[in-house]
Amino acid sequence: MSEKICKGGGPIFSLLAKLASTPADCAAHMDRRGFLKLGAMAALLGVVPTSAYSAVLRKDKKAKINPSKSLHFYNPHTGEKLDVSYFSKGRYSPAALKDVNRFFRDYRTGAVKSIDPQLLDYLYGISLKLETHSSPFHIISGYRSPETNAMLSRESGNVAKNSLHIQGKAVDIRLPDRKISVVRRVAVSLKQGGVGYYPSENFVHVDVGDIRCW
Repeated sequence: MSEKICKGGGPIFSLLAKLASTPADCAAHMDRRGFLKLGAMAALLGVVPTSAYSAVLRKDKKAKINPSKSLHFYNPHTGEKLDVSYFSKGRYSPAALKDVNRFFRDYRTGAVKSIDPQLLDYLYGISLKLETHSSPFHIISGYRSPETNAMLSRESGNVAKNSLHIQGKAVDIRLPDRKISVVRRVAVSLKQGGVGYYPSENFVHVDVGDIRCW
């Protein structure tokens, strides 16, 4: 049957013949969408080896289970930017998390603390929902040292004395190309932690503490 197809007319048959002679390890690196479409047809015709088609299916399934996760940040206080791929191949990147820790530092004192990776996943979920994959989150407030938090708490009734900002589990954000009311609604819908709405100051607070909103 393979010989007949190779000699047949039409571009699809030529492609199927090419797929039939493609080793499994090479097939796994072909254009996934094209291979899956042609591979499905070829598998029905018995042209492509099962191992080649299965290799791509396994790779595709693994990619969906352990996707790479990237985020884009901008700090309006310092003018710094950070584009970071913090999760890849089923694990968090220590080097990327170190960059995030520094970026989220208390800009008033320079103090750095480890940021909870779940907080990054929360932001990643928000970016997916809003389809703002390449738009940077403006970080209004990330980590706060106890001294900074105490000072802010004295100046404003909106700052909790035991804020999760002190633990690296909270961040105040805005997305310039999205209304903060929309950002708030999406954050609440994900049910991954606390959400605070501050329209007068133009930011939304999100944290990975108990699920609540205000």
